[in-house]
Amino acid sequence: MGLNFFDQFSSPSLLGIPLILIAMTFPALLLPSPDNRWITSRLSTLQLWFINLVTKQLMMPLDKKGHKWALILTSLMIFLLLINLLGLLPYTFTPTTQLSMNLALAFPLWLATILTGLRNQPSASLGHLLPEGTPTPLIPALILIETTSLLIRPLALGVRLTANLTAGHLLIQLISTATIALFSTMPAVSLLTLLVLFLLTVLEVAVAMIQAYVFVLLLSLYLQENI
Repeated sequence: MGLNFFDQFSSPSLLGIPLILIAMTFPALLLPSPDNRWITSRLSTLQLWFINLVTKQLMMPLDKKGHKWALILTSLMIFLLLINLLGLLPYTFTPTTQLSMNLALAFPLWLATILTGLRNQPSASLGHLLPEGTPTPLIPALILIETTSLLIRPLALGVRLTANLTAGHLLIQLISTATIALFSTMPAVSLLTLLVLFLLTVLEVAVAMIQAYVFVLLLSLYLQENI
């Protein structure tokens, strides 16, 4: 039984073909498609309003030089948000519970921010490794510490997103299993666990949105340090 709880995190396949690509591309069907009509539907208006709101929030801590990244960061935010929310539906698969995928998203974007800083302002980017006014005997140790903290940033981004979503999915499955198991023997306790399950589901919806926002916000802050 313990191993069955983790079956939901295994990549689904059909005839030996992994279906994770379909799970990753399906959220694109929910995005508005451009058209030539002057008057759009309410759903398209709501989606465009939400995209504009997300873009303003992500670009707020950035200078004008960082606004070139608006399309990438906004697209990543909406992509992660839709995948996290769709993964809460029954009989679905959440690709962002895979550490390999999260690292594949975090590492190239983190590396791009580092290379941007080294190209535009190499002295300031390298200066982050050594705080001003550091005593001479501590310089080697601080450079090593700051370099290590810089290199583990993409790992921290991927692990944070994976751990939060995985823990939430496991809690939902554990409580739902307990609700079904207790229904025949202790109906009152089963109703109580059902209420806990409902509250936990609401919490997981919030966590799914917050984790997508935090992932992209940290990338924007890393970008701000290098522009």
